[in-house]
Amino acid sequence: MEILTDNDFTEEYRMIGLNIAYYRKLRNLTQMQLAEKIGISRTHISNIEAPNVPTSVSLDVLLKISRVLEISPSNLLNFPI
Repeated sequence: MEILTDNDFTEEYRMIGLNIAYYRKLRNLTQMQLAEKIGISRTHISNIEAPNVPTSVSLDVLLKISRVLEISPSNLLNFPI
């Protein structure tokens, strides 16, 4: 049985970050504004959204982001596999 690592999800992390950036911009929020509303640094949001820096995101952060952006968490996870 193969053991999965974070590197196995690089593309998924990239897509989650792009979805966060898309919905954040739809709400006319800056990275700083979103970061302040969910209690993380702007740098962390920037890293999550950066397509060339696959950064994992905790479920807590994902749920906070979806609540601030007024979308279902599934919207952030909606991408082709």
